[in-house]
Amino acid sequence: MPATKRGGANLHYTIDDLTPPWQTAPETVLFHHGIGTDHRVWSEWVPALADTFRLVRMDVRGYGGSSAPGPEADWSMDDLVSDVIAVADAVGADQFHMIGESLGGTATYATAIAHSERLLSITPICAGHEGAYIREVDRWRAELETTGMTAWSNQMMDHRFNPGVITDAQWNWFEQVQRNTSPVVTVGLVEMLMGVKITNALAEISVPTLILHPDSSPFLTVEVPKGAHKLIAQSELHIFQDARHGIAFSHALESTSLVKNFIDRRCR
Repeated sequence: MPATKRGGANLHYTIDDLTPPWQTAPETVLFHHGIGTDHRVWSEWVPALADTFRLVRMDVRGYGGSSAPGPEADWSMDDLVSDVIAVADAVGADQFHMIGESLGGTATYATAIAHSERLLSITPICAGHEGAYIREVDRWRAELETTGMTAWSNQMMDHRFNPGVITDAQWNWFEQVQRNTSPVVTVGLVEMLMGVKITNALAEISVPTLILHPDSSPFLTVEVPKGAHKLIAQSELHIFQDARHGIAFSHALESTSLVKNFIDRRCR
């Protein structure tokens, strides 16, 4: 698994590219996952997109193969955006499509605001743009300190997925990955996320934007993506019915179809 360095951290990523050899310059799609998982959350996206795009799935600092900062780390959205650009530079993607879920969706908005010249399109999934709008997570530090990662992860699974929407094998894998993540990193990132305030800058986003959101996220009501949709001129909004926060995983096939259709219509 290749890596690049930024600010003393190793940023790991994987490249999936099944495009034909005569397609000499396939467009790049860069994926940014959310809290409690790693680049493998996008696994079911790969078969549907890798024959058309070069896919770059990065691990956020402290997750997967990327190195974790110390417990006194000062997390910032600017740092997450700089990590995205560092990975894009490492793979030679002067311009790219970006897809991010939850925390990664917020980072996707922030990257489009700061580096619009680098983006071909963005797809924020279950993404917030104002920390004050995020529900349920303000007590995570206390919960993790008193009940531990296992109890927190069990609760999170119910927040992410309706019963029966993923297989038992998928459920067990996701829960294990989530349970084994660093509580220090998780708390640091969520507390940073609670302080995000980029609502006023959303109107600056000029690239084609596909917003994907569930109707029943316990963290972000549907009013949040509707608000972003109103502010971003080139945006489209799709709401998944009877779905919770983990749609990037539970609704991967439907999402890839929407993304391919969107890029074909808006970016070609």
